[in-house]
Amino acid sequence: MTSTPPPSDKRPPRHRDPFSEFKDETEVIEDVVHDGKRVRRRGIYLLPNLFTTAALFSGFFSVVAALNGNFGSAAIAIFVSMVLDGFDGRVARMTNTQSEFGEEYDSLADMLSFGVAPAVVAFSWILQDVGNLGWIAAFIYVAGAALRLARFNVQIGSTDKRWFIGLPSPSAAAVVAGCVWTFHSFAATALGFKVLMAIIVAAVGILMVSNIRYYSFKEVDFKSPVPFVALLAIVLGFVVISLEPAVMLLLLFGGYALSGPLMSLWRRYKGIPAPAPMADDNQEASEDTGNEEPQTTSADSAHGYDSPSEDERH
Repeated sequence: MTSTPPPSDKRPPRHRDPFSEFKDETEVIEDVVHDGKRVRRRGIYLLPNLFTTAALFSGFFSVVAALNGNFGSAAIAIFVSMVLDGFDGRVARMTNTQSEFGEEYDSLADMLSFGVAPAVVAFSWILQDVGNLGWIAAFIYVAGAALRLARFNVQIGSTDKRWFIGLPSPSAAAVVAGCVWTFHSFAATALGFKVLMAIIVAAVGILMVSNIRYYSFKEVDFKSPVPFVALLAIVLGFVVISLEPAVMLLLLFGGYALSGPLMSLWRRYKGIPAPAPMADDNQEASEDTGNEEPQTTSADSAHGYDSPSEDERH
């Protein structure tokens, strides 16, 4: 008589939902400090990263438009990317959703929108007509943007927040985009004009990695009361820009790009030393929170600002 084997204690393997496995394998996990303790946070914040994604899309659209010969649309897309890049950091701080992921994501988006896109647009528009000089100028710009963003990432919280060191990358992109938007409709065939554009593109690329100081407008207090005439001046400014947006934006950002070297030469001519750093800069930077750019904490930067009206990340 054969005995019946005892039932096995082994349970059949549990099959997991493929979607759950994919979610676990691709999940973003960050080490953060919460109530004085280091904990792991899973997932990413949606709202600020949506703005960064929109800015990234605008930069990508700019490249595609330039390759298709739509240079006006390509230039406008760069300005749209600047606006969106200025919102992500502010949204992150307002909603307390700063993160290291947002910082890195914003930096990569800035590299495309303010580094690669302006160079591709300028090269496709006119720089390719001057041979080696054209692609060399475009590469100098791209390299300058990459080096600037890398330098900013390691200098966060270590410099005077009243100043940008070097031309912010969104401002440099605005100069290039402004030139394309203003002059793309002209049948510019003169070699001198093409060479001039190559010089401008290379020059703003070099300014991004220079040690020239640019005023950050960080000390402007937008919450304090202002005279009524100031509001009228702002309204008038918007009206003037709306009449000839391409020309006015080029003049605005071109003037800002020139302000750094001109002020540096003026101080040297007058024998005025460079402004001394504020004694409590690092403390203020750690309490405060961009685009490529004034230096604050990495959490603040992660979604934000690198232009006269911004920092550089969120």
